[in-house]
Amino acid sequence: MSDLMGKALEAVKKKLENEDIGASVKFQIDGEGSIMVDSNGIRIEDGEAECTLIADFDTVSELMAGELSPTGAFMSGRLKVEGSMSIAMQLSSIFS
Repeated sequence: MSDLMGKALEAVKKKLENEDIGASVKFQIDGEGSIMVDSNGIRIEDGEAECTLIADFDTVSELMAGELSPTGAFMSGRLKVEGSMSIAMQLSSIFS
């Protein structure tokens, strides 16, 4: 695991550790790997998810720190969504 993936994993855990999103979500970080969030926990893994959020490391870091709005990231093209848009919108309220 790279240092960047370790940092991203810790940021996602900190943001989502007490949230029950009730779905499988994958954070696909360009050039680094993927973080899965589902009923089995939060871990570095690439697999099928109901919603996949695709961004670079800086964008994911800014989202987790609350420095970037998910809507703004999506509208500017820094964040792409594959799969369920309703799950992405649910996550948007958590990140805001």
